[in-house]
Parts: sequence; structure tokens; C-alpha cells
Amino acid sequence: MISKQIEGVVSQLRSDFVFTYRELGFPAEMTPTVIRNLNRMVEKGIITKLSKGRYYKPRKTIFGQLKPSPEEIVKDLLTKDGKVIGYLTGYSVFNQLGLTTQISNIIEIGTNIRRNKKRRGSYEIRFILQPNPIKPLDIPLLQWLDALKYIKSIPDSDVNITFQRLSHLVKGLSGKSCKRLKVLALAYTPMTRALAGVILDGIFGADYTQSLYDSLNPVTYYKVGINSDNPLLKKWRIT
Repeated sequence: MISKQIEGVVSQLRSDFVFTYRELGFPAEMTPTVIRNLNRMVEKGIITKLSKGRYYKPRKTIFGQLKPSPEEIVKDLLTKDGKVIGYLTGYSVFNQLGLTTQISNIIEIGTNIRRNKKRRGSYEIRFILQPNPIKPLDIPLLQWLDALKYIKSIPDSDVNITFQRLSHLVKGLSGKSCKRLKVLALAYTPMTRALAGVILDGIFGADYTQSLYDSLNPVTYYKVGINSDNPLLKKWRIT
């Protein structure tokens, strides 16, 4: 029976893998039958429907069923034809970086193209315009810069602790990554450039960060709310 064949294919998928009927490998003329059977499997509790046309086999634990990771939920929005077109940022990444404990149903994606937000099941997907080209090796650096950019609005966090945490993360980067970070920072907002400048200045010195310093308006101050006697904050006009 076709229903058994479909269930057999689905049973081979790993838990939390988000899929559509197209990924099951059945001929196009069988599409209505496949969709019908997938919806029956949803009714039986074998799989869960994430949104229209998207399903997953839930991972079951003693605490109940777990939802797929944010990256799995939006994987089709992160790559196209084998090329990276977006990256996760925002709440889910800030949580992974240890900047907040809050879990959100909002998934944010950095992208080079303006896109309207969309819904996928219970999740709201927002797109954040990234001025730098999105390259796989740069993604952790872009995520770090995004955290600096939104340092004042990260939920359930303290600006001072967040700044210390981000400073600590940079100290673990290679020299090559820090140079790349400095270049990427130049495309961000002035406040972000100033904050990145303080951190990099403290590690490598003034000569290293001169390009960032020169990119800032010499009479502009940036109100962030960092309570520290670090003299570099005054130099970079951060209050």
C-alpha cells in the first residue's frame, strides 16, 4: 500500500528534520496522495505539521515533544542552490552566545535583501538587512557584531554584563578573524563601530583600530549605559 511506503520513507528521517512532500522522492503525479497521507500521519501523531506543507517527526523526551531548532525551521531561507543567502541572528543566537536566557518565537535572519516578515506555524520570521556580503566564515563575526548593535535591546540582559561577555568572546578569536571583524564592523552603525573599537583597541592598541576611529564623527557621543572606569570608553565617546 502507498500509505505504508510513505510511512516507511518518513520513518527513515531523523527526528526534528523539517521536510515537505517534495523531499520524500515520490513522483509528481502522486503529490495529492502523498499530502493526504502526510496529513493522516499528523492526525495519528506520527508527525507534526509546522506550517502549510512543512512537517517534522518530533523528538520525544521525558519532558514531552521538542520542536526543531530555529536553524532547521528556516533552513530553506538560509541557503539557495547551495549558496548561503542568510544567517541566524537575534534572540536565538543571543541565547546561544550566553547573552540572554530568554527563548522567543521570533526567528531573525540576516540577509542582503529586504524581505517582509512571515509566519511559519507559531513562529514569526523577521529579516534584518546585513550590509556586508554573507560568507560562511564571516557568519560568527556578523552575529557578534549584531549583538553589539542591539546591545541595549537584548531581552533579560544587562548592558554591562553583555559588553563583558562580548569582549571575552573576541579575546578567543584568531588574529585573522579579528582583522576580518574590524573590516566588517565598518559597515555597521556608528555606535557599533565605537563599541567594537573599544574592545579591539583594548586588545591590539590604537594603531590597529585607527580606521574605525576615523570613521566616526568626532563630536558625536554614544549613550549605551556601560558603567566602567575603562579610559577607552571616554576615548571612543561612549557614555
